[in-house]
Amino acid sequence: MTSITDRIRLDRAADRGEGEAAIVSLLFAVLAVAVTALVIYGAYFGLITALILRSLFYSLVSAGGLLLVGLNARAGWTRMLCYALVPVALVPGFHLWQSYVDIIMRGAMATPPDLWIFVGVMAVLLVLVRMALGWALVILVGVALAYAWFGYLIPGQYGHGGYDLRRLASTLMLSTEGIYGLPMGVAVEYIFLFALLGTLLMKIGTGEVFVDIARGLTGRMQGGPGLSAALSSAMLGTINGSAVANVVTTGTFTIPLMKRVGYSPTLAGAIEAAASSAGQILPPVMGAAAFLMAEIIGVPYSQIALAALVPGLLYVVALMVAVRLEAGRLGLERDTDAGLALLRETLVKRGYLLLPLAGLIVFLIMGYTPTRAAVICIVLGLLISPFNRLTRVGPVDLVVVCRDTLVATMPIVAAVAAAGAVIGVLNLSGLGLMLSGLIVDLGGQNVWAILVLTALASFVLGMGLPTSAAYLLLAVLVAPALTRLGLPPIVAHMFIFYYGLVSAITPPVALAAYAAASISGGDANKTAFESVRLGFVKLLVPFLFVTMPGLLMIGSPPEIVLSGVLATIGVVGLTIAFAGWLGRPLAAGERLMMAAAALLVIWPTAVTAADPATLLARVIGCAALGVLAWRAMTSGGAVAAVNRPRVS
Repeated sequence: MTSITDRIRLDRAADRGEGEAAIVSLLFAVLAVAVTALVIYGAYFGLITALILRSLFYSLVSAGGLLLVGLNARAGWTRMLCYALVPVALVPGFHLWQSYVDIIMRGAMATPPDLWIFVGVMAVLLVLVRMALGWALVILVGVALAYAWFGYLIPGQYGHGGYDLRRLASTLMLSTEGIYGLPMGVAVEYIFLFALLGTLLMKIGTGEVFVDIARGLTGRMQGGPGLSAALSSAMLGTINGSAVANVVTTGTFTIPLMKRVGYSPTLAGAIEAAASSAGQILPPVMGAAAFLMAEIIGVPYSQIALAALVPGLLYVVALMVAVRLEAGRLGLERDTDAGLALLRETLVKRGYLLLPLAGLIVFLIMGYTPTRAAVICIVLGLLISPFNRLTRVGPVDLVVVCRDTLVATMPIVAAVAAAGAVIGVLNLSGLGLMLSGLIVDLGGQNVWAILVLTALASFVLGMGLPTSAAYLLLAVLVAPALTRLGLPPIVAHMFIFYYGLVSAITPPVALAAYAAASISGGDANKTAFESVRLGFVKLLVPFLFVTMPGLLMIGSPPEIVLSGVLATIGVVGLTIAFAGWLGRPLAAGERLMMAAAALLVIWPTAVTAADPATLLARVIGCAALGVLAWRAMTSGGAVAAVNRPRVS
């Protein structure tokens, strides 16, 4: 029988001594339980002051993170450094808790002890970010601190008088303008809580229900495993939000199944990577950015989730169409073990496991705050788990859920803390507004030029940073440039959000694609390029937000419906053109005409524009797509399908 210590043992701890691994795993589990208790208490009762709650949360998470990265560090000195910084990480939270009244009474001005604690905070932050996320964010924080300290050496409008250690400690540590600012508040109030809910749902088997529902709906179709992978990964992403985590969770099942029915390793990996990245743009989790966006814009979270729904579904629809066309082009087989019988069995026997997720939606519609709704759904998940012995969650299982949640969210919290420090410096120096003005000056008041510059800036920043950190910095640096042009805030923020996360499938980073390639055995770069072809909607749809704000539920009902219809027609047309198959192989000329017609449908003017040029373009586009599709599907497609050799 597996012992409790073995069940709570951290992964990849096997190469350490038994004593070290057991002690570190136990301490990590204790910290995980403490973090969970703090977050749930703060979320449900809301009686803890923001600065105290955020500092305690970050202290506990960073201490656990140092234990985790230390246990898995290769160099002995690195491991010892991480362990030595664990008590240092715990000091700030408890110091601010005990000294909160005194800090308020002296106007949050730092004292000599505060300066030493601030130095420790920054050391913990830089080491944790380096070990968990790499050098990019460490360099960014270092540059921000150097700019704050040596700004007096910079001539012109981008220079400033310089800020000493006392001023930096007051801003970045003793207030809610730096490390413990709004981003950290979102992490403690939303990100960890929803990650906890998602981890619990995975523990009781909701993820497997998603996979089987997808197989039941699509498995009997040609190339069904590919469709199942796309649909199940998208559904799993609604409770996960991490593209890489989705790949390693569902990809271990879907990729071999796709290869078995004839998908190449490269294409199987690309489908899984593109499908898994759908979770970043589908509510409710959206890689934690939905919660950040709601707080920054100042709108209810439900409004952000609703706005993200149609573009996310558009992405999934385009991906499903692309996968089905690839299956037809390759003449693939069906998943004979799936079908409606599996769907019926899944819903009858395990459908109750979807109740927490359904309850979350219902509670949000009823007007509950996201935090309270999440806590109630966590309790609901615990209540339904005993119905089946395989899904039953005991005390040790709860500890494991807390542990896994802390493991999953620690990199996000580290990124949020680092981004908070950078944002604090930007606000302190006023550089954020100046850079936003620079983008407007370079674009020359041309909205499309500014959009292209913004997309490039977002893409570059997204390559080196986690989604949450990239979005936070873009929201400060770039989004104001778009809002100054008159774009609604939600349009501007969704635009930068999409381009900040597209690096999950685009080279040279493409972490989701590379993770999928490691499972499929395909070439990593080819897998990434195939992922971009399948997931091109992420690159296209942000520009549609500008001319079709109805996609984000902005405007009258007719505008919203028309936006959805035109965008769907255009995206499906482009998907067919990229696939090069529709009942039969399409010639190069046909594919070019199909792409051109699709672009005419989504003509870059307002969706309500009634000028002759716009109307003519959209009518010609729709008519051309219809004619091309009809010709392709009625010109020997059946014969081509019969004579086409099957892929082994």
